[in-house]
Amino acid sequence: MTPTSIVAYLALFVGVGALFLVANLTVGWFLRPHEPNPEKLAVYECGEPTIGSSFVQFDLRFYVVALLFIIFDVEIAFFFPWATVFGKATQLMGADVSTAAIIHTYSAMGVADPAVLAADPAAVRETAGRLAWMSLADILVFFAVLLVGFAYVWRRGDLDWVRAVTSPGTRTTEWEAPDRAEKKEPALVG
Repeated sequence: MTPTSIVAYLALFVGVGALFLVANLTVGWFLRPHEPNPEKLAVYECGEPTIGSSFVQFDLRFYVVALLFIIFDVEIAFFFPWATVFGKATQLMGADVSTAAIIHTYSAMGVADPAVLAADPAAVRETAGRLAWMSLADILVFFAVLLVGFAYVWRRGDLDWVRAVTSPGTRTTEWEAPDRAEKKEPALVG
């Protein structure tokens, strides 16, 4: 396949996609009814009537919680490749593993010539044991880094929904604040 044909296929793909989009939007524009009324034009949030202006600043805590969820949720995806390697290594450590099973497992792990490695079952078990311990150490280090990040976020107070504005040692109440002390009005001299 030449570079010109690849570009031609990509241009054809983009062109058909754009045509499909424009055609559907045009058909929808002609077919849908256009009957504006005050109820349809009202701004609403999740089916509830709005109270006040629609231009309201959202609290930053919503974004912080969402970002923390994404960070820790995506990190869980890194456990799956580890579980695959660890599972295959523990499979190879079994005493009753046949040569065909060893060749199949090595093939699944991407070994180029698994028949050569499967010739000595004792060496296979030893190598699989080292691989299992190494993968366990790797995931423990990864999990420790994840826990350090979690502890940092927790200690910083990002997991608390209601955060204190001032530090606990410097908090003053309204009647104790020096700038809000009662001031006497000067007497009018007449």
